[in-house]
Amino acid sequence: MMKNKPIALVLLALLIFIRNTSGSSQDDQGQLQVGFYAKTCPHAEAIIHEVVRRAVVADPRNAAILLRLHFHDCFVEGCDGSILINNDLDGELKAAGNAGVAGFDIIEDAKARLESACAAVVSCADIVALAARDAVSLSNGPFYQAPTGRRDGRISKMSLAADLPDVDDSIEVLKSKFTQKGLSHKDLVLLSGAHTIGVTACFFLQNRLYNFASTGGSDPAIHPLFLPKLKAKCPLNGDVNVRIALDRTSQFIFDDQILYNIRGGFAVIASDARLNDDDDTRQVLVSYLRGSKRSNKTRPSFKEDFTAAMVNMGKIDVKTGSKGEIRRVCSAVN
Repeated sequence: MMKNKPIALVLLALLIFIRNTSGSSQDDQGQLQVGFYAKTCPHAEAIIHEVVRRAVVADPRNAAILLRLHFHDCFVEGCDGSILINNDLDGELKAAGNAGVAGFDIIEDAKARLESACAAVVSCADIVALAARDAVSLSNGPFYQAPTGRRDGRISKMSLAADLPDVDDSIEVLKSKFTQKGLSHKDLVLLSGAHTIGVTACFFLQNRLYNFASTGGSDPAIHPLFLPKLKAKCPLNGDVNVRIALDRTSQFIFDDQILYNIRGGFAVIASDARLNDDDDTRQVLVSYLRGSKRSNKTRPSFKEDFTAAMVNMGKIDVKTGSKGEIRRVCSAVN
């Protein structure tokens, strides 16, 4: 028996090693799940919802601000809260594509309340995702189950945000950028539909109105009746910080009007208008419109499909398990 004891100890150690290694691998490849905090912080989603509700009541523009924040976070290093890191020297927030991104104070408010309720449990990345979900529902949009379990990234560099989708990108470039993130051309149309709420700045319309495709003219996709209105709002050499509604009829209400605007030549920003330039994206766009070849019964639901696209986006390059961290404050790594 004594002769076999060293062998038994070696086998036992090997089994423990294999089990621990397997467990670590599983942690590294952990998946998001609905209700991730049900046991560790059962009131997490309610706390976030209340913070967002107060922010949207105080200023309805905050709904679109939080929605945009989630998009810009996910498209750089994945949905890991890296856009929240306050890196004055070289943070991703300083990238040109992130100009005007805001909502950080709302996220920090939610984080502070969560830290009081259950310290070091809820990630900033999940707060951003849930805040965007609640912002949509508080704007007359759909409420959906948002999977959680993301951990926070530790890297925030301006250079990593160099390839964000841009308002002046061609439809080919936009499709390519979405494909690189694992998103389809259908997701591109649906996520562009988020522009049903919110505003943009005249800064983002300069090329479209006054130097489209370096021609010195305006984008021909703009409806002739709409072009003078846009130019009146954003005159040449005017104040580029003036805000203009992305949906001219219902900027605070989440609905499908933005799709009709795009199809009819009333899109405000060029990237929305480009959805009409491509057979794939145009077919998706038209499929949601009344008067299309589909009947009311067979026409897909924009709101339902939008939530599916949001869930898809929320899975981009997430960090779970032992990857990343749970920040104590969202603006700084631990």
